[in-house]
Amino acid sequence: MAKTQVEFKDVVRVFGKGDGRQVAVDHVSFTIDEGEFVVILGRSGAGKSTVLNMLGGMDTPDEGQVIVDGKEVSAMNDSELSSYRADTIGFIFQFYNLIPGLTAFENVALVKDIKKNSLDANEMLERVGLSDQKNKFPSQMSGGQQQRVSIARALAKNPRIILGDEPTGALDSETGLIVLEMLQKLSTEEGNTVILVTHNSDIAKCANKVIHMRNGKISSVRTNEVPLSVREIEW
Repeated sequence: MAKTQVEFKDVVRVFGKGDGRQVAVDHVSFTIDEGEFVVILGRSGAGKSTVLNMLGGMDTPDEGQVIVDGKEVSAMNDSELSSYRADTIGFIFQFYNLIPGLTAFENVALVKDIKKNSLDANEMLERVGLSDQKNKFPSQMSGGQQQRVSIARALAKNPRIILGDEPTGALDSETGLIVLEMLQKLSTEEGNTVILVTHNSDIAKCANKVIHMRNGKISSVRTNEVPLSVREIEW
């Protein structure tokens, strides 16, 4: 039986005060099992990125609990959160967040400063098919190559959970397919828990579980008994 790895219990996140008060996440509850490929789906402003940030330990709920591997992330102090982010989470952003003055290799190797037992940068670049690009700077690479470097950087931490915030949003369709295929394989073949935020409903067809958000609330949670492979979908 699958082990529950992530649990949101009645989570609320509010920004602003008075007339400017906005409830970004409104009493949200769900669970995610170890090794699942999960899509959090919704329009811009639905609250999905806020959920991802709380799961990643970069934001804190105003009410409720965020629990990962049996530990309450929402109750951790700054030191515990730093360790949690370093040891458990690999984050992939829409716009790559690479350091312009460092090569692809150096961007991945930087992880050693965060996590001492990180994986080899050369091996991670090889895994994403970029061994021949390792000495290039981000400005010398295509968007797809930069996103694959960011995936290699996330993998170098050897994380149990990989979070992607619109990771294909800035890519053309073919390059997006390559990146999605890579992320799906991390779940199906490597056993990583992969959680992606997107507004693209086609991507949801590849997921084990789809959490649909609207106006800060969960409108539905759906399980795909037989998720499609990325290449089976008509994009």
